[in-house]
Amino acid sequence: MLLLEGRGLDRSRHDNRSEQWRKRTGAKRSRALHWASVPRRLIFVTVATAGVLAAQTAMQHSDSLPELNLSNLIGPKPQPITGIASVIDGDTIEIHGQRIRFNGIDAPESKQYCDDAKGFEYPCGRHSAEALEGFLAASRPVQCTFVTWDRYHRFVGDCRRADGASVAEWMVDHGQALDWPRYSHGAYAAQQAKAQAAQVGMWVGRFEAPWDWRASPPDGAAPSSQPLGIMSRKLIAQSGYLCEPRRTCKQISSCDEAQWYLQNCSWGGKLDRDGDGVACETLC
Repeated sequence: MLLLEGRGLDRSRHDNRSEQWRKRTGAKRSRALHWASVPRRLIFVTVATAGVLAAQTAMQHSDSLPELNLSNLIGPKPQPITGIASVIDGDTIEIHGQRIRFNGIDAPESKQYCDDAKGFEYPCGRHSAEALEGFLAASRPVQCTFVTWDRYHRFVGDCRRADGASVAEWMVDHGQALDWPRYSHGAYAAQQAKAQAAQVGMWVGRFEAPWDWRASPPDGAAPSSQPLGIMSRKLIAQSGYLCEPRRTCKQISSCDEAQWYLQNCSWGGKLDRDGDGVACETLC
């Protein structure tokens, strides 16, 4: 009798283990069937999205990485756009309602001012846009070939006039825009060096790189005085004087203060109208 009971217990244990094995095997098969039923495109989109998020996180710590978004990875690549362009600013146009950003260059912003050879301010952003408009008008239409989408979902492209002239090359060559190494990898460095040597466009005086101008707060620190070329937006503090905000002789209280601005600030030359080395002569 005891032997029969023992055999019954062994069979019960064997049946329980078999049932547990069948349940585990069934669960694995169920999961496999579930993943097999998920469209491959959905899996790809999920993985691509995770990759984009990781890349964008890394971009916050590196200016050398390109702009990425999901549409650049899985979206269809647009066909070239051809038409009569409306100029938005020196590096952006619009064709058939589509905003197009020129690839690899950066032009001064519409509200940006630069200093001319005599130190007087002028609206270099508007000058850049006007130069672009005149250049495009000479040979229409313009055609832009897609490169990528930027973070604002603007079409970024390489654009050429009807006669084949590169818009980006011309803008940099004439000092109306800068080579943007972050995206161009130096593609327009030769044109920029030529414009700088010839002191044309912005290179005639002092200016701030558009990417620095955009990054600076409106009431931020002022640029330091340098020879012809790009200014660095840093505070200049000495004897309690600062180059920001800019001042006129009517706002200056002493000869020493006026002379400090003349010698240390990019706009100081405007205080010496006759060029004799003395600023605000009514104070001196």
